[in-house]
Amino acid sequence: MRGIKLKNINDNCEFVIDLPNDFDMDANLGYLGRSTNECMFEIEYGTITRVISTGSKYRLIQIHANQQNQLIVQFIDSSPVEPAQQEEVIRFIREWFDLDRDLSPFYEMAKEDTLLEKPLQSFYGLRLIGVPDLFEALCWGILGQQINLTFAYRLKKQFVEKFGDSIEWNGKKYWTFPTYSQIAQLSPADLAEIKMTVKKSEYIIGIAQLMNNGELSKEKLLAMDFNEAEKSLIKIRGIGPWTANYVLMRCLRFPTAFPIDDVGLHNAIKFLKGYDKKPTKAELKELSLKWSDWQAYATFYLWRVLY
Repeated sequence: MRGIKLKNINDNCEFVIDLPNDFDMDANLGYLGRSTNECMFEIEYGTITRVISTGSKYRLIQIHANQQNQLIVQFIDSSPVEPAQQEEVIRFIREWFDLDRDLSPFYEMAKEDTLLEKPLQSFYGLRLIGVPDLFEALCWGILGQQINLTFAYRLKKQFVEKFGDSIEWNGKKYWTFPTYSQIAQLSPADLAEIKMTVKKSEYIIGIAQLMNNGELSKEKLLAMDFNEAEKSLIKIRGIGPWTANYVLMRCLRFPTAFPIDDVGLHNAIKFLKGYDKKPTKAELKELSLKWSDWQAYATFYLWRVLY
């Protein structure tokens, strides 16, 4: 496993993951810590604590960066760590932080782009933080449709705490996202306590059922090219172009994903350009011509200007 060192400290397994030179932990923690309603992890004094599924078991881990530009990843529960669990945790973290992508071409392009120049200076070292689990990414996309970010986080927290599992440590609960197999068995009435629309409940349950019967999976989507994957997602009830491109960006990692109808993207461009109104679709297409193969990262950095 490239860039990984393993050692045991106080009977707990600790990983040391070498980071890219252009990785900045503070920039990434700034993004991850943007909402007090985040329920999938906790950040305290620069350390992230979260649960990660290893396939066979959920494990509680902590992550922080040291002065040698490395991530220190430690299992903090007491169970023995099996090699397969180590590998799955490493895979998850590398995907979560997009550590295997060379950002040099993006940074070179962004330096010459008047719109991206300021976000690049402010957030250099930020990676496109992912949502590796497809069901979680799809749910997050649907929950966020046509509402503000604060309310979307509140809905997600209610959903996770009602249907997810948790590991308790030091008097706190650390949550897992509900699995599609759990949600596939529900009806919209089961989600009534959560203040989401009936339509969104139907969409989420429908997606869970598609995944539960094998019609939809991350592996199937990754086997497609971008256009095929986008079309396949849009065919699903409740998923339009915005949600599809959100998932293509943050879960499936297509660098050309571009949620052109995103309100946050429009507001960021309006702010940076000093426009009196949001840019038109034609203006967005013109502005994005330079972003070829980097539309996802350009969007993510522009989002970060406002939140």
